[in-house]
Formats: sequence, structure tokens, C-alpha cells
Amino acid sequence: MIGTKILGFGGYQPDKVVTNDDLAKIVDTSDEWIRSRVGIQSRRVARDDETVEDMAEAAGAKALAASGLEPAEVDLVIVATCSPVVPLPNVAATVAYRLGIPAPGAYDLNAACAGFCYALSAASDAVRAGSARNVLVIGSEKMTSWIDWTDRSTCIIFADGAGAAVVGPSGPGEPAGIGPVVWGSAGDQAHKITITGRTGALTQDGQAVFRWATTAMAPVALEACRRAGVTPADITAFVPHQANLRIIEAIARRLGIPRPCRRRHHPRGEHLVRVDTARAVQDGRAGPPAAGHAGAADRVRRRVVLRVAGGHGTLAAPLPDVPRSPCGARAANRNQPEEK
Repeated sequence: MIGTKILGFGGYQPDKVVTNDDLAKIVDTSDEWIRSRVGIQSRRVARDDETVEDMAEAAGAKALAASGLEPAEVDLVIVATCSPVVPLPNVAATVAYRLGIPAPGAYDLNAACAGFCYALSAASDAVRAGSARNVLVIGSEKMTSWIDWTDRSTCIIFADGAGAAVVGPSGPGEPAGIGPVVWGSAGDQAHKITITGRTGALTQDGQAVFRWATTAMAPVALEACRRAGVTPADITAFVPHQANLRIIEAIARRLGIPRPCRRRHHPRGEHLVRVDTARAVQDGRAGPPAAGHAGAADRVRRRVVLRVAGGHGTLAAPLPDVPRSPCGARAANRNQPEEK
């Protein structure tokens, strides 16, 4: 069976920036409290007339351009989203039409926070099975459409944007660029993050989310590493998707991932998993080493990116990998206690 790889990334963030100081004028909070507890400095908010489809189109166009493919070479479009205003028509078919992709397979996928991980795996499996040659995967969220701006537990966290990746087959003799994925769910926890009704606001039980994430995510990530034949010490970039910085640091400590490899990411929308991964590639943390600067080990081994996402009762951790370059010092102690 053929392998798969990511051919190109693309991302889109709205122009409007909402700072912590801006939110402090609305709810009882402060820049210092948000930075220390959540780890977020600012977030992007879409215009009132900017839709999930608009942002998906922008990110998808960039990913297509980066892949070097023509629109007609894409035969499947998957959009991971949980925030469209209307359930019909689906976002994927609309975006495919706007991008000039002629009559592809097209469907939306809702796995909430884990949407990108699910969509990436589904795209990889479609290519490997031969039902698609090249797949455009997009995650697009306008979470602020579902936020109560007077609810301090949610308005400081979520935001808007889109990210995309084009998945295609690996070349002859080329190692697979997308590794195993570990899926899971905890339906008994689904009510901890929810939107009630079509006009309701998003609510979450922050303490329950913290307890669940700090216990459930690390084992899933370790299993993904095991299936890929790597250890946490081999990880080049760690791209987590969790509610706050304390959760991220707790998971990273349990995995023993050194700080230089951590790509801090928060649930401002699962699309940002793709945006952060694209940045890791672009700034060299998860991309090929410069010509003439790779050592013997670097020429043989592959760079590994671990993406971990969990929320709304779903879990996923895929391991895409690309050529290796130096990451930083290894963690000296892999068994540090969780943060309380």
C-alpha cells in the first residue's frame, strides 16, 4: 500500500486582534491573570460578515498554491468544522466550488477539537486506499459566533480562523510522511463542553476539562509514538490543542518533551493546529535542514511532529513526519509530576 505525505500548508487568521486588556473591559479579568493561567496574549476575531466558508477558502487557496497542484488535481475536499451557522449546504462543497475544484468528493467532519487529526487521517487513508489521489483538508472555525462575551470561562479562550493541508501520495521509495493515528472517545464527558440549541452559547466545565485532559491525552500520545516506532525523545515539534498553558505543560512533562520542541497551542479553534504546524515547518523547526548543514544522523533519521488534540469527548494523535533537523536538548527527567 502506498504511503502519504503533506504536500503543502496554508493558514488564515482574521485581521482583528482582541487583546487581554480588551477583554478586561468586558469581564472581570486581567492581562496578567489570562497570561499566567491560560497562556494567551491575544486572539483573532472574524468580521461579522466573514464566514466559516470565507476563511476556509482563504486557507485552502494557500495550501493549494504551496502544494504546486492545480485545482483539477484534487479529487476530495474535507472540512473539519463545528461552527457553521447553517447545517446545509455543507462547507466543503461550497469551498471546493469557490476554489475551482471540479466536482470532487466533499464532506464536512465534526470532531470538535480533534477535527484536524480526524480529517488528516481520513485524507491519508483515502489516498492509501486509492479512493482519492490528492485531498485538500481544511479546518475552519468561527467560534466567536457561539461565544457569550460576558462568560469569562470561555470568551478568553476561543477565536476564529482557518488552516489547511494538501495530502497526496509519497513518491517511489520515499518514506511515508503521515504516520499512525490513535483515535478515541469518551462519550460520558461530551457534556463538559457543549452548545445547547442552534442559538445557544458555548459552555464548558473548566475543572472537568482540566482533569480529563491531563490524564487522558498523554497515554494517547504515547500510543501514537509506539505505533510510529518512535519515542518522545525523537519528537521534533509538539503541537498540542488544549484549554490552557498549564494543561499543555503537564502533558509535555509526562511525555518528557523538551521545551524547545513545544509549539504552544490553545483551543481558539482546532484550525490553529494546522496554523501552528505550518509555522513550525516554515521557521525550520519541522522542516528540512539547510543544504550542507545536516549531519550523518540527520540525513538518515526523520523529523517527527506529534499533534495531540482532545475535546468534546474525542481524542486523536497523528504523527506526520518530515526530514529531521536539530530540535534542542533532550528532557533530562521524563517523570516530573503533573501540575496541580
